Amino acid sequence: MAKQIKPASPIKIIVLLVFVVGVPLLPLIISGQWDWWEAWVFAAICILGFFSSRLITGRRHPDLLAERGKSFQSSNAETWDKFLSPGLMILGIIIPLTAGLEMRFTSPVPFPQTIKIVSALIIIFGYGIGAYAMAINRYFSGVVRIQKDRGHEVVNKGPYRWVRHPGYSGSFLANLAIPLLLDSSWALIPVLLSLIVIIIRTSLEDQTLQEKLPGYREYAQEVPYRLFPGVW
Repeated sequence: MAKQIKPASPIKIIVLLVFVVGVPLLPLIISGQWDWWEAWVFAAICILGFFSSRLITGRRHPDLLAERGKSFQSSNAETWDKFLSPGLMILGIIIPLTAGLEMRFTSPVPFPQTIKIVSALIIIFGYGIGAYAMAINRYFSGVVRIQKDRGHEVVNKGPYRWVRHPGYSGSFLANLAIPLLLDSSWALIPVLLSLIVIIIRTSLEDQTLQEKLPGYREYAQEVPYRLFPGVW
């Protein structure tokens, strides 16, 4: 008999909406520049991307949404990820926050329109890779842990045929392009920090999976790259 998935509490739903809707709107809210079209594009990509990815994942793997909803309550999450995962979330808030503050208190030099359009496409592409990975991988938890309670096994389909951690690849690309879309030089600082954390987390997660997940070492030999084909 399948395990029944409990619906999220109203408080969790409210908190989720604050993060999912409020954070992408931070540049607009903080700057007060409601005609800032680049910030509207950023917010639309983030919000629509989140809900569409969860809709697809919910249809394929409803148990994964439940897993992600209680990720930080997992008792067997890797110790180092109890710091890295929240750290990435905090940096994900600081990036649009910084862009909004810079627009409010300074006069940033705008990047060329072509760069902004390309940046928006890169963000969409990056989030798309992450959504694709989540839809394929029913073990795409919010924290690094071996999910024995969910029959954890190696996933080698979809984007996992090209790199071992496509979710991180997508986040890497998207974060790198955000400051260019939002004309924010200062946002490059938290972005660079987030990229460092992504690389460290990728390395530690890969090491953990090779040590603890049966079949992952063989998979790593078949797919040699962690984040980007031909690079690393």
